[in-house]
Amino acid sequence: MREDVIEFLLLADEPSAADIVASWYFEQWCRDTGRYTQEQVLAKVLAATNRDQAPMLILARLNQELVGAAELKIREMELYPDYEFWLGGVYVAEQARGYGVASALVKEALARARSAGIKQLYLQTEDLTGGLYARHGFVPVAQVEYKGLNVLVMLTILAE
Repeated sequence: MREDVIEFLLLADEPSAADIVASWYFEQWCRDTGRYTQEQVLAKVLAATNRDQAPMLILARLNQELVGAAELKIREMELYPDYEFWLGGVYVAEQARGYGVASALVKEALARARSAGIKQLYLQTEDLTGGLYARHGFVPVAQVEYKGLNVLVMLTILAE
């Protein structure tokens, strides 16, 4: 029986992964909405190359294959200019779903946010139940329509 090992690294340490992540993000969130071009998505991904502060893009590898990503972002929603730090772009490639990659990415992002001194972390999700994020301590703040989507804004407090 094969053992599945999830490893984490940063886009800052593997910049060649930017094209793959941008393709995932574009296909998942932008192709049908026309919100951003693939080039614009790539530029946003390439901006997340910090190692110890946001914006930071975290990559997940499963059995040596790049299978997921998550970002620590700054001011993701114009509706909430006072909400500084956000978790976003949590994505797992289809072939790696069901192995706990998304949950592991969220845990890793929370740990890196704490290490960066972030005290509160927000996110938006189309899953109005909170799903994965509720299981990791995020609580609902508001349900709003944003860029044509009904989303749940959630928050977790990282500071003790």
